Amino acid sequence: MILLDGKKTSQEIRDEIKEEVSKLVESGKKRPHLAAVLVGANGASITYVNAKIRDCEEVGFDSSLVKLPDTVTEEELIEKIDELNKNDEVDGFIVQLPLPRHINEKKIIEAIDPNKDVDGFHPTNVGRMALNLPGFVPATPKGMLELIKRYNIETNGKHCVVVGRSHIVGSPISILMAKNAYPGNCTVTLTHSRTTNFKEICKSADILIVALGKPEYIKKEMVKKGAVIIDVGITRVPDSSKKSGYRIVGDVDFDKVKDKVSFITPVPGGVGPMTRAALMQNTLLATKVW
Repeated sequence: MILLDGKKTSQEIRDEIKEEVSKLVESGKKRPHLAAVLVGANGASITYVNAKIRDCEEVGFDSSLVKLPDTVTEEELIEKIDELNKNDEVDGFIVQLPLPRHINEKKIIEAIDPNKDVDGFHPTNVGRMALNLPGFVPATPKGMLELIKRYNIETNGKHCVVVGRSHIVGSPISILMAKNAYPGNCTVTLTHSRTTNFKEICKSADILIVALGKPEYIKKEMVKKGAVIIDVGITRVPDSSKKSGYRIVGDVDFDKVKDKVSFITPVPGGVGPMTRAALMQNTLLATKVW
């Protein structure tokens, strides 16, 4: 079993970006600038946005944080997005999800300029991804592809099973793993809550990508011997033996599964760091013309 070390790989990517930014600045060009819009005081969102800001500092990007109260109206948030769309100093920006219930997330995503949509959620970028045209690929699927590529995992002709059909992870990675390129050229099965013979389908996977949000749901008997496992899930579960009172686990029962597979991502330290690294890659891409 080889551990797909997202922490180590993401550091390699940040080092590469830092070197490229240094060359940009030396040539007289502006530093890439990433802005983040944070609505409300969701603890996980604050932690994630702060980590993104630290990543920007490390690679040499400029960054800015727009904080708005959770009472902000949809119209006020769209006005702020319009300001960022028109701000030539900002190369790319994200609106951190989730948003308060009174705000329509789809309307907010569609209000973002596709050329600044470094999260890759705008319908224009989703369409470009599906057509294999230049554009922003959503950060989590992009990070997974980088991990596969940098560990030289064979994907050609393999059966890839994706568990979960979210617009952020499951659906885009199913498209990307089927495309005529590397990583890709897989035969892809996209499973969800209505899938029948779920366990049998999982066990047939050469590459199993799990983005379900159910802690340790994938068990040893559901996994093919020698499979590649990419676990996107991350959940806090109570654990009185820990000082924090909890432990962090993925959607895969890591301890039971790890000795049966060829490659597996840890949780934490697998897909999470790669998502942040991919966002830095997208921000650098935003400074270039397609």
